[in-house]
Amino acid sequence: MAILKILQYPDARLHRVAKPVSEVTDATRKLIADMAETMYAAPGIGLAATQVDVHQCIVVIDTSETHDDLRVFINPELLSTEGDLKEHEEGCLSVPGIYDTVRRPEQVKVRALNERGESFTLEAEGLLAVCIQHEIDHLQGKVFVEYLSSLKQSRIRAKLKKRLRETL
Repeated sequence: MAILKILQYPDARLHRVAKPVSEVTDATRKLIADMAETMYAAPGIGLAATQVDVHQCIVVIDTSETHDDLRVFINPELLSTEGDLKEHEEGCLSVPGIYDTVRRPEQVKVRALNERGESFTLEAEGLLAVCIQHEIDHLQGKVFVEYLSSLKQSRIRAKLKKRLRETL
């Protein structure tokens, strides 16, 4: 396994739309293992392949406190969203140190393949539902800060560019 480089907003590659996985192979499973290791090391609770510059529809999520409940979603498809829009504070491994409130549906129903290529359907609510929606956004080329006002987006871009200059 390997720790992968996570793209940082506003990198244009974060806006590429991921392509469906045609076949789950050993290479797919290796990517999933590397993504999980990267997510845990960051540390985070979700990671889309887009964030590591692999533009395939693959997401890993683990919202457990003990980091022992890895969920894999290959070609995830939101079948439905339900409930009121709820505000949740979101952060992102591609937008380090930035947190803000995003409104999303409380519940989702998603269909995907697991790491063995088997189809499953999952109904989720709370943090897991938020995380699923957030990561599927990545696969569609959208970063959570795009739900924020133009002014907030500009400030975030400026802050991250300044941070990047300071580390060089």
